[in-house]
Amino acid sequence: MDTVGSGSRAGERALRLVDEFAAFGPSYIKWVKSRMHEGGPSYARMRLLGALHCGGPQIMTSISDELGVTRRNVTALVDALEDEGLVRRKAHPTDRRATVIELTDEGARTMERRFDKHRAAVAELFEELSEDDQRELATHLSTLREALRGRGFSC
Repeated sequence: MDTVGSGSRAGERALRLVDEFAAFGPSYIKWVKSRMHEGGPSYARMRLLGALHCGGPQIMTSISDELGVTRRNVTALVDALEDEGLVRRKAHPTDRRATVIELTDEGARTMERRFDKHRAAVAELFEELSEDDQRELATHLSTLREALRGRGFSC
């Protein structure tokens, strides 16, 4: 068996997957944004609300790192969400330099109302796949998320 040749083919397959993910990612985000319902929080605001909904109260730096945006962007998002009554700032209990951001009751209700509707709208895309393909894709993505978690990257 030609291990060099098979290794080369495996490397080529892996590179093709990298290219497919790189091409799919931005298109998928555009699709997700297009499915946002009018009159609700923007995609960026929903991401921040989702981070707080899933991860609980967090300091601004943690939110910035999780969302992959600058601290300045997080500040602007928090300002807007605070004006809408969806989040609030609290003093950190042990670090006077840090501010904790948490969902208000209205923010939690907004997430509960909008999150499931948004997920259902986005799920339309996956109807292009058969049930078996959907199960297989979910399994593979779960495996990849676990691999990332094992490397210190979790969501």
